[in-house]
Amino acid sequence: MATPRSRKTAAAKQAPAVKPAKTPRLPKAVATAVEAALDKKAMDTVVLDLRKADGFTDYFVICSAANARQITAIADAVQDTLKQQLGERPAVAEGVKSSEWILLDYFNFVVHIFSRDCRSFYGLERLWGNAVRYDFSDETA
Repeated sequence: MATPRSRKTAAAKQAPAVKPAKTPRLPKAVATAVEAALDKKAMDTVVLDLRKADGFTDYFVICSAANARQITAIADAVQDTLKQQLGERPAVAEGVKSSEWILLDYFNFVVHIFSRDCRSFYGLERLWGNAVRYDFSDETA
């Protein structure tokens, strides 16, 4: 008859311990932008670390939205949150009127909010394939 201790040992040998994914250390403004986007249900949120990829900025925050209204809501939430919490404003905000792709340039990082079709067409993740990639989901928030 197996004792409770031997059952635990047998179970531990069968299933190796899964380590939780390590949360990346991102600058506060980048992490705040990600949180604001996820709060508005941004999909497929990714941060690309471009510091070693010879990029013109340090980070890209890339996410998708289901429709134009959600794209605008995410952009507004990112701008409002960064302004209120950190006093940061984008140097450039492009695409606000078309709402297929809104770009918010904060110099050290750029936030890209795409429609699904537009994101797959431009494929920024493929263009910057040599960048370190951090994936986020609503479960991470």
